[in-house]
Amino acid sequence: MSEFDELKEKIRKFVADRDWDQYHTPKNLSMALIAECGELVEHFQWLTEAESADIPPEGLEEISHEIADVFVYLLRLSDKLGIDMVEAVNCKMLLNEAKYPADEVRGSAKKYTEYKGRR
Repeated sequence: MSEFDELKEKIRKFVADRDWDQYHTPKNLSMALIAECGELVEHFQWLTEAESADIPPEGLEEISHEIADVFVYLLRLSDKLGIDMVEAVNCKMLLNEAKYPADEVRGSAKKYTEYKGRR
């Protein structure tokens, strides 16, 4: 069993023990995911680029909890929809490699539609 599968099982048990599965619809999970992303972003709001790269240990601990919340909701959502996250990421990386060839986009943050001949 992979670590992802172990985490999914742990989360399923946590949810079942609390009778929360009834609330874990894709709509609700995606909304909870966005809420947690907002809580993560709050830690960086109003910081300079330099400050955001040099977070003190107590701040990093809080950020790690928010990242964990985001990951839990994302994993739960993928589980409820029957999406294999590792497979989805691998597939998406192949699509991204085609959209953003390294020799054409290196050092640029433009969207793929902004490159010559791309749509």
